[in-house]
Amino acid sequence: PLIRSQHEPDTFYHCAQLVLRTRDKGLNWEEISPDLTRNMDDKQGKGGGPYTVEAVGAENYGTIAHMIESPHEKGVLWTGSDDGLVHLTRNGGDTWENVTPRGLRECLVNAIDVSPHDPATAYIATTRYKFNDYTPALYKTTDYGKNWINISSGIPYGSFTRVVREDASRKNLLYAGTEKGIYISWNGGASWEPFQLNLPITPITDLMVHQGDLIVATSGRSFWILDDRGALAQYNTQNSDFGIMKPEDSYNGSWDSPLSNNSSSFKGTNPFHGVNPANGVVLYYELPKSSEAEEITLEILNEDGKLIRKFSSKKDPNYIKHNGGGPPPAPVLSRDEGLNRFVWDMLYPIIPGIPDTYIEANFRGHMAPPGTYTLKLQMGDKTISTTANILETPGFETKPGQYDAYDSFMTEMEENVTQMHLMVNTLFSAKTQLKNIINDLEDNDLKKAGIALYNKLNQWDEDMIQRKSKAYDDVENFPNKFTAEYLFLINETNSTIPRVNTSNRVRKSELDKQWEQLKMQGKEFLEKELPDYNKKLWEAGIGAIRYKK
Repeated sequence: PLIRSQHEPDTFYHCAQLVLRTRDKGLNWEEISPDLTRNMDDKQGKGGGPYTVEAVGAENYGTIAHMIESPHEKGVLWTGSDDGLVHLTRNGGDTWENVTPRGLRECLVNAIDVSPHDPATAYIATTRYKFNDYTPALYKTTDYGKNWINISSGIPYGSFTRVVREDASRKNLLYAGTEKGIYISWNGGASWEPFQLNLPITPITDLMVHQGDLIVATSGRSFWILDDRGALAQYNTQNSDFGIMKPEDSYNGSWDSPLSNNSSSFKGTNPFHGVNPANGVVLYYELPKSSEAEEITLEILNEDGKLIRKFSSKKDPNYIKHNGGGPPPAPVLSRDEGLNRFVWDMLYPIIPGIPDTYIEANFRGHMAPPGTYTLKLQMGDKTISTTANILETPGFETKPGQYDAYDSFMTEMEENVTQMHLMVNTLFSAKTQLKNIINDLEDNDLKKAGIALYNKLNQWDEDMIQRKSKAYDDVENFPNKFTAEYLFLINETNSTIPRVNTSNRVRKSELDKQWEQLKMQGKEFLEKELPDYNKKLWEAGIGAIRYKK
């Protein structure tokens, strides 16, 4: 092994049968230990014998196979030899102590791990497969090697052990790499269980806990990564009936990733995609077995307690499919028994669309600003919550209040379009009902009044929406109307950079003035003209036009 010191700059350690150290990046080396192996003469002949001597170096024995420096303390070094000895120095190599577990036979000490939570706790992975002994053999000490216990219970014979690591976030959460896959322990090694998931059955040569991930190296010269290890660190093995896990911090990002997927058929990444992390807040939650009729909801609130977004385990019954010129369906919470995963894209609610009309725009809301958000998961009368942090994108600087100003600007525009489309859909429904009523009326004053009202509603609708547009590029033949222009401004202003250009502000002011006039007309229809005409219909014994104000 060759390792770089975590505590001393320019210092490296290199091992043979003893430990060498350089403090000047390799210009000079010094021996800082005696021979730390069994020093067996019969293992030190030329390789390849007794039949054909070879010099490829594949059969060097009597060497230090593994070395590690304590991440906690300067000068604390552990070594393990390929013939079964473990040594420790706590003073930078001035003195060494043989701390080999009692009764440990000749073996390969393949890996050593110092607990990230306790400087006195260490683990070793040993193997005797070269002696045709495939017994797993992991050991643990909590007193700098004075005493050791075997912690291999649950790993079957044949899965001889190559490496063991402790989780950096959760004490006593251990991972073991064996000849036949990976195992996990939730209790410091007292018991183990398989943790294979979709990992092929293959020898695990090394493990690393790094930046929230569990990284696996295999004998097949491959790397496998278990993303977002935080779920493991929070997993409750005692009570997993109904629980929620705190998500890892997220950034206001603009990248794409298949890991952002919420589809029930999602199986992970594939070779045709990059390796970006999910662009969103990744939430893991646990559910008991329940009936399909029981709804599960997730509410997301900002620091002021205002509801930002709400999701459900049930599909929106009012959603109408379209050919691309409308809003996407809202993501649905999975409700599988056990562990579930959901990615909040960090966006505000989806803007409603206009059925049977193609509007070339993005209907998704803008990105939530950096801050701490409360996530409330509800199932029946049970509610649990956690918090999630969205961090600023480090690629650019912002001024105090810049995110808040941008958020207010975007929220106002999205609320305006939402109000527009709801009003358009309501009045279009009323207009359709009115047309049917007019067709059944005889020529009289009631019919004339209905035709006049219908023409006014139709003109208002034409000012708001281009209903001739039914597919992509229809805008080339049928000009956009008011709400499409407003949506275009939203899309052009939307950005992960919280900045609104002056031209966008000017354009919004122009559109807002138009909206005030159109909104007044819409309210006039809803609050006066339709109620007045409904009154006449009732008096004529016909009924009424139904709509929501």
